[in-house]
Amino acid sequence: MSEKRPVVLKIGGSVITDKDGELAAKTEIINRLAEEIAKAKLSSLILVHGGGSFGHPTAKKWGIKEGFKEAGQMLGFAETHHVMTVLNGLVMDALVWHEIPAVSVAPSCGFLTDNGRIKSSDCTLVERMMKMGFTPVLYGDVTIDDKLGFTVLSGDQLVSYLALKFNASRVVLGIDCDGLYDADPKADKNAKMFQHLTLNELKALEGRLAKPTNADVTDGIRGKVRELLPTAEKGIPVSIVNGAKVGRVYKALVGERVEGTLIERA
Repeated sequence: MSEKRPVVLKIGGSVITDKDGELAAKTEIINRLAEEIAKAKLSSLILVHGGGSFGHPTAKKWGIKEGFKEAGQMLGFAETHHVMTVLNGLVMDALVWHEIPAVSVAPSCGFLTDNGRIKSSDCTLVERMMKMGFTPVLYGDVTIDDKLGFTVLSGDQLVSYLALKFNASRVVLGIDCDGLYDADPKADKNAKMFQHLTLNELKALEGRLAKPTNADVTDGIRGKVRELLPTAEKGIPVSIVNGAKVGRVYKALVGERVEGTLIERA
């Protein structure tokens, strides 16, 4: 049974789906990432993936993040959760195919939020799974909320919460660009990537990051940075790498030097 501090891996929805499409999964990338995870042979891993073109457009269409306003949204809540289980099923197919003992854990069944922030959770099964050597797989989901009725629980908030709760050895974020930049690299060809950031530098950078331009209901890269702050404050290093490029997630998982942004407390 595994007792080691886990690695928490987040695979962004922009990596495994086409965020400009609708329900458009990148199955080849999903399969390749599963292969890299299997190759890393980590003794303890928690995997979280985003929603991309599955969860975000559906949640936005129904106004799920803003909370319960009228009865028709209940169908939207159900639809958003359902499409996320479809994407999660594709991820699980690849993981199990590569002989990873992965088990899907639906956040909507174990997490309660208050005004969008996690208030309570039952992670007993997640903890038991890890001790036995399973890989829990969670994802951005809808959740019941004390103040709003319901809302969206982002995979980024889950990553930070789980990393802190289980005292992760490190966090790896696989996103759709090479790391964190001083400007949007997709819009500014002169944008420069940060290879290393301290906690104070990360705080200073947060407000300067670009807003998402698509249907992202979790505030894109700005949301990711905001959620990373408590993790960095705890002293858990965070590696941000391009999950769309072959081998980078693998290198980050096993602790090899890799192109990307490393965030440390100091």
